[in-house]
Amino acid sequence: MLMFINGIGYGQSEDFLGEFEALIDNENVQLIPDKMIFTQKIFWGEKGLLRKTGISKLSIENREKELILREKMLKAHQIIGYVTFAAMIAQGIIGGKLYNGENDLYDTHKNLGNFVTTSYFVGAGLSLLAPPPLVSKEIKGLNNIRAHKILANLHLPAMIATNIYADRDRDIHKASAYTAFASYTLAIIAITFNF
Repeated sequence: MLMFINGIGYGQSEDFLGEFEALIDNENVQLIPDKMIFTQKIFWGEKGLLRKTGISKLSIENREKELILREKMLKAHQIIGYVTFAAMIAQGIIGGKLYNGENDLYDTHKNLGNFVTTSYFVGAGLSLLAPPPLVSKEIKGLNNIRAHKILANLHLPAMIATNIYADRDRDIHKASAYTAFASYTLAIIAITFNF
């Protein structure tokens, strides 16, 4: 399994050393990409919190460290993603039994749900808070990374709804859990297999 996980790239598989050398050779050094997601702008943008506080000033040396950190955070995102996926499967099996009247599984389902929620949001945080890539690559058409991001926009609100309705409305809870699982599964498939 670990060989499988280690062998999977993000399509954007951070060959940052090559990109970094190209940056240093370039006379017009641009240290951060023009386009970043909002969380990257908030923390890592030219006027981001980490720049303003002096924790990570914008320099070639710091960008090299940031790219190494990015690679580690995205690798951890992948691993936690697979752990979350396995726990989602187990929770779905237990949830199905619970819906079929095996009420003694309620605490197990709830505890596993807490684990899934925690691992899901830790994994999401690793992706959303990672430093930006060296350059923003213009993606045309649908590819595995764009599909992964589109599906994240489905499973994120579904995960939130699953938790909100856990003890309020069984039907909404079940529908949102199925939506989260289905879109999460497709997101994993999209990022695993390049198309």
